[in-house]
Amino acid sequence: MTDSTPPAPQVQRGEVARDALVAWLDEFLQVGAYRDPSLNGLQIEGTPTIRRVAASVDTSVKSLRAAADSGADLLIVHHGLFWGRPLPLTGPHRERVRTALMADLNLYAAHIPLDAHPEVGNNAMMARALSLQNVRPFGDWQGRPIGQAGELPFAQSLQDFADRVQKLTGEICLVHGGGTPTVHRLGILSGSGAGAIAEAAAAGLDTLLTGEPEHKHFHDAFEYGVNVVYAGHYETEVFGVRALAARLEEEFGLAWQFLHQPTGL
Repeated sequence: MTDSTPPAPQVQRGEVARDALVAWLDEFLQVGAYRDPSLNGLQIEGTPTIRRVAASVDTSVKSLRAAADSGADLLIVHHGLFWGRPLPLTGPHRERVRTALMADLNLYAAHIPLDAHPEVGNNAMMARALSLQNVRPFGDWQGRPIGQAGELPFAQSLQDFADRVQKLTGEICLVHGGGTPTVHRLGILSGSGAGAIAEAAAAGLDTLLTGEPEHKHFHDAFEYGVNVVYAGHYETEVFGVRALAARLEEEFGLAWQFLHQPTGL
């Protein structure tokens, strides 16, 4: 347990009251600290006792049904159901909400807070997996850094680095070789991080690792002289929900399961 980890409620291991767990998650993830279109936190209230957890990148009818079928009391997601505007309960949105309610399933969403978290965040977990050294904040979001930058233990060719990322994520990488032929100084920004190319150049980084490309940023890699490795929005955001679910097992003894439902994007 680190200093940033709130004390766990005094409960029997293997189960915890929903409200106590939500309060712990809110504090651990600092969900109120970020300006975020996502409605972070408990989005749908279900059963009052949590014994089993499911984790998924996205919220869909498929993921909600899979969580219910697994016996989960709580589904933790990165991409929740509510994004800053009211939606009528019609069509697929109605079916998603209905699926959760019929299963008495709690739905907890953590978007930017789970990208940014220094221990279980998407970017922190990738930095750790790549053995990044001299790690420092990177990737501005609404005035706060949510990514990480640092140096690889040794320089490697851009192709070797892309192959290494592919082994880590399972996704074939798209590589825009706008910079040097080797990778050493790396910035990591999961998901939609193509807009950080200029920031990477200003920080003296030779390579940016992110999720999905955007056409409007295509020329930035070559004009700013930065390599960009696109490893997939989904595949760069599986790390946080898995690590968070594992932390709940560590803290509370809750069994958990990751629902792998790749999008190819």
